[in-house]
Amino acid sequence: MTALNRVPSLMARAGTASALTIAAVGASIVVPGAAADAVAGTTGTKALRIAASKKGSPYQWGATGPRRFDCSGLTLYSFKKAGKKLPRTAAQQYNKTRHISATRRKVGDLVFFHYGSSVYHVGIYAGKGRIWHAPKTGDVVKLQKIWTRSVWYGRVK
Repeated sequence: MTALNRVPSLMARAGTASALTIAAVGASIVVPGAAADAVAGTTGTKALRIAASKKGSPYQWGATGPRRFDCSGLTLYSFKKAGKKLPRTAAQQYNKTRHISATRRKVGDLVFFHYGSSVYHVGIYAGKGRIWHAPKTGDVVKLQKIWTRSVWYGRVK
């Protein structure tokens, strides 16, 4: 049964607004090559789902939620809700993760954007070359394709 086929039964049980929220959030999480139940229990995947639930929240420099976020504020908030503590800034978060190669990245890992040796942005890997992140002033939390090769990956310990 596909997610779309389950929506009518969800609507009957949860109410139209709740079911549409469940469908919108669930449909926007990208988990390639894995059944949702197989990865649902990992901290990274929980953090990814939390970040995805914040879709459309406005970017605000220095904000850590629950309604507004900057990039590291979103990752901090999402992992905290998933049961893991992260430091405040993207660079500090990079220093607290287990560094991994692009070939070993998994859904729920952190993606750090860098210029030379300086980390300037972070998001949560959603699979298929995409991240959930809070991009910049005037934008909102969203799912977006990784736009550069200047990234490093880290797994929250």
